[in-house]
Amino acid sequence: MAAAHSDLDIAPFIDHALLDVTATPEQVARCCDEADRFQFASVCVYPIHVQQAVEYLHNKNPKVCSVIGFPTGATTAAVKLYEAQEAADHGATELDVVMNIGWLKTGQSQLLHRELADICDATGQTVKAILETHLLTYEEKQLAVDVCLDAGVQFLKTNTGWFGGVTVEDVKFLKAAARDRIGIKASGGIRTFEQAIELILAGATRLGTSRGPALIQHRQDPNAESSASAY
Repeated sequence: MAAAHSDLDIAPFIDHALLDVTATPEQVARCCDEADRFQFASVCVYPIHVQQAVEYLHNKNPKVCSVIGFPTGATTAAVKLYEAQEAADHGATELDVVMNIGWLKTGQSQLLHRELADICDATGQTVKAILETHLLTYEEKQLAVDVCLDAGVQFLKTNTGWFGGVTVEDVKFLKAAARDRIGIKASGGIRTFEQAIELILAGATRLGTSRGPALIQHRQDPNAESSASAY
């Protein structure tokens, strides 16, 4: 199936992630340069790097995305809201917010809804809720989707990449559960061009990966090797 779509341009789907805790300003600049060169959808960086990325990508096409409550989602709602507002104030136009997995597993839908809705309302930016699907049951995934739809998020994101990888089955489930009302971001362990194609065909409208350049180069040269991280 993926081979039949080997001519698909995956670059506009990619959120080019640099979420290495040892990332330097030089690496952030390189990440932004790659996003601009390959015309990726965005760069995804920690809040500390947002201002640099915004300045580097000024008047360029890639957006600047930042992660909120990353990677556990276990900070308080007030802390997440402040972090999100600060990232938006510094120029981030997309926010990948890790849901409180403990609340999700105990069915505390009102708390989940308030946390996400407050961030959506306060920032006015594109919010992608990270569900961490690898850790969830079928029922918990469905609850997460319902809460996100009601809270006003624009994307469901499968995973942080810290606790398990994305699957085609999860992307298909989220697409069906969301009834095409919002986008689906597949993330966590996207290692090959073929895998990226399969996820897009399954319904992903964004791909979160640190391997964007390697995936593009693999399309051009299937024998190319990648040393990128596993995010």
